[in-house]
Amino acid sequence: MSQRPGTPRLLRQLNDRAALELLLSSGPLTRTQIGTRTGLSKVTASQLLARLEERDLVRVVGTRAGGRGPNAALYALVPESAYVAALDVSARRVTATIADITGTVVSEVTVDPTESDDPVALVHTSVMRLADTAGVPLDRVRACVIGTPGVVDPRTGDIRFSFDLMSWHEGVLEALRADLERSVVIENDVNLAALAEHAEGAAADTSEFVLIWLSAAGGVGMSTMIDGRIHRGRSGGAGEIGYLPVPGAPMPSEVGASGAYEPRGGDLPHGFQALVKAKQVVDLAAGYGIGGSDVTEVVTEAAGAATPEGDAFLDAFAERLARGVAAVTVILDPGLVVLGGDVARAGGAKLAERVQKATARIAPNAAEVALGTVEGSPVARGALLSALERAREEVFSSTV
Repeated sequence: MSQRPGTPRLLRQLNDRAALELLLSSGPLTRTQIGTRTGLSKVTASQLLARLEERDLVRVVGTRAGGRGPNAALYALVPESAYVAALDVSARRVTATIADITGTVVSEVTVDPTESDDPVALVHTSVMRLADTAGVPLDRVRACVIGTPGVVDPRTGDIRFSFDLMSWHEGVLEALRADLERSVVIENDVNLAALAEHAEGAAADTSEFVLIWLSAAGGVGMSTMIDGRIHRGRSGGAGEIGYLPVPGAPMPSEVGASGAYEPRGGDLPHGFQALVKAKQVVDLAAGYGIGGSDVTEVVTEAAGAATPEGDAFLDAFAERLARGVAAVTVILDPGLVVLGGDVARAGGAKLAERVQKATARIAPNAAEVALGTVEGSPVARGALLSALERAREEVFSSTV
């Protein structure tokens, strides 16, 4: 039997990675603690730490008193050994965040997307401002993940279509990687929000769930997680729930749209979106005497007022949402449906409870309906978590 070449090198890489991940999860540790928890001998642990110190990945941050003899040195990851950038790009604004390898956010900037029609220039400006504000050398930024409301081709990682960002098209990903000269990933914004909810939000305890995203700006979207992985579909179009035919919503031919990605579909919505997009929800509220043009303000008012009119509107809105939720639960039976986005957040627990009850009246296998719990922007948080995973994979796997 032939022996695999490079086995000692591989073992060193595995040991280094195990130690780095241990320090990441457990904080400062002594050499003995690292050796005990990884199963390494004192000699191997010492060699490992010397190697990681030489590469500026770990350093001594203090000492811990033991029994007899000198205090033991405490080792920790070097936070500034690598950084990641995460961007949440929408038609209204770009939110960019930079964090060190431990996940600590160093800085955040907001950029007006109208500053440039060129996606590459827009991202370049955002990343440069971010690095400058944080005082981080650009060569330390190891990964950049960008969330957009577009359909991402799972085969190429490139934007296949984006109604809200028409200038984002095929070829943008390659141009971004060439411009920034580092790892760049584009991901659908709702998929990133689902990653955040799964990592530290309402879906943290389940490997299968559906996130339905209700946004004042982007309408309605969906992400599905199966066995802990986002399901994207063959073309990346899995989750385009806005086009789902449901009772009470017009078909494409009835509104003059010729296809799923017909540009006029944004002005003349059909399918599920025709019931739950911002304008349609505002019009529904007006029918119950709740005035206003901003959908989040209208829904917030109804959820907080506790009036007969507000309750009746929430009931009607929940009935509309339940048509889409029921269709999803009948097909996927996810067990948990998370409502996310600024419109869902405005409705709060009152809306989620009503959607669950309404869905139970329609679907035989109705799921639990919960409100997303990730603070701030779940899209930005998901982009950051994804970027950290990629950067750590690169850094932790290349120590030898």
